[in-house]
Amino acid sequence: MQAVSPTPTGVTFLARPGRPAVVARTLAELSGPTRGVVELPVRLMWNAERTFDLGDPDQLLWMYENVLRETTRAEDLRALINGRTLRRVWRLLNLPRGVRQAWESRHRGLRAA
Repeated sequence: MQAVSPTPTGVTFLARPGRPAVVARTLAELSGPTRGVVELPVRLMWNAERTFDLGDPDQLLWMYENVLRETTRAEDLRALINGRTLRRVWRLLNLPRGVRQAWESRHRGLRAA
């Protein structure tokens, strides 16, 4: 998995100005937890409240939004995001346009999710 994942056409979408969105090559490699409590590293969440109970739907969405928006490391995606869960909640996530476009460009199935 690349740290910067341009689309198949070579376009790179930005998570924010100057920061390319990081996208997994496949959803199957995303093997993050599906339950329990997760604490994000400071590089992904600067707030003192960095723990998320994945059993709480709102906390799950908030964690996924932060990871997908803030990560610069492919390892973060593999460790923190679960591919099946991502498909299930995709439409509910509040993401920057560049992040959504990058993921949907590489994983066209998310558009219909």
